[in-house]
Amino acid sequence: MKFVIDKAIPFIEGVLEPFGETEYFDGASIGAAQARDADALLIRTRTKCDAAMLENSKVRIIATATIGTDHIDLDYCKQKGIWVQNSSGCNAGGVMNYVLSAIYGIASRMRMPLKGATVGRIGVGNVGSRVMQTLTLMGFQTLLCDPPRAEAEGSAQFCDLDFLLRNSDIVTMHVPLNGSTRGMADASFFSKMKLGAIFVNASRGEIVVEEDLLSASEKLGAVVIDTWCNEPRINKALVEKASIATPHIAGYSFQGKLRGTSMAVRAVARHLGIKELYDFFPDVREEAKDAVKLDLRGKSEGQIASVIQYNYPIFTDDFMFRVNPDDFEKLRENYRYRREFFID
Repeated sequence: MKFVIDKAIPFIEGVLEPFGETEYFDGASIGAAQARDADALLIRTRTKCDAAMLENSKVRIIATATIGTDHIDLDYCKQKGIWVQNSSGCNAGGVMNYVLSAIYGIASRMRMPLKGATVGRIGVGNVGSRVMQTLTLMGFQTLLCDPPRAEAEGSAQFCDLDFLLRNSDIVTMHVPLNGSTRGMADASFFSKMKLGAIFVNASRGEIVVEEDLLSASEKLGAVVIDTWCNEPRINKALVEKASIATPHIAGYSFQGKLRGTSMAVRAVARHLGIKELYDFFPDVREEAKDAVKLDLRGKSEGQIASVIQYNYPIFTDDFMFRVNPDDFEKLRENYRYRREFFID
């Protein structure tokens, strides 16, 4: 067997070597030549798996160590019998930490009280659900918009998009990129948001029409952007306007990377019958596997902000990106994964 692997996937070096030929490449450089003789591709979002890449290849499975699959032509893979497996939910804790640190960090800098604030979450999958549970636990009012789930589960706990935008003090995006979400945050979207509201996008860059967000930024209280159109060639004018700007690292927690790599390797192992790796988990210190528990009971908003910033100082990531926006990929590749925290 032959495995082709994005060299930026952490904790994976040496894992598959005993079971076949293994080659590592920069994710963006994995193409038809690299895929031709591969049985399995273990990738991230920088590898575009389409017909041009996969035609006449031996690929049997594509395992992406990410939650998104918009970099993979799912219809083509289904037609050709290529199994596709994502790492659903692997980064939910990291993104939850990012959103929490952004909200409390901005509120502290703006002297904005959060008591009674309403957070509207657009998209309530693994990540959106984790964000929802934590913010509800911390006393925020919450509004949920997720049309596919509302249709499947009933509309009782969901609202429509217009209602959410009109009534939310903070709007945070957690949707996949597809035909119905591409460009959904446009001029009409931002015109319906409350004056002074906070907008957070840590899902996919292309769900936002960036020129429309730039035009609306004067109306908004703050803009937090982790994902960008045309990465890594990002819109520097939007970096300047953003209150917090980061290079697509919201989910880059130590625990999230452990889960993502584990899920990708297990998917390949089970599809190709490598029994030794059915229950694979990276070999790290036992105490390093767990997130940190934060007890915030009885603390003021200022104290909560300080505790959260101590555990994830998001403005450090913002500063490093802001002074080096051309180093988008380098900042991601050399990112020091932070340890997740959760609220007790």
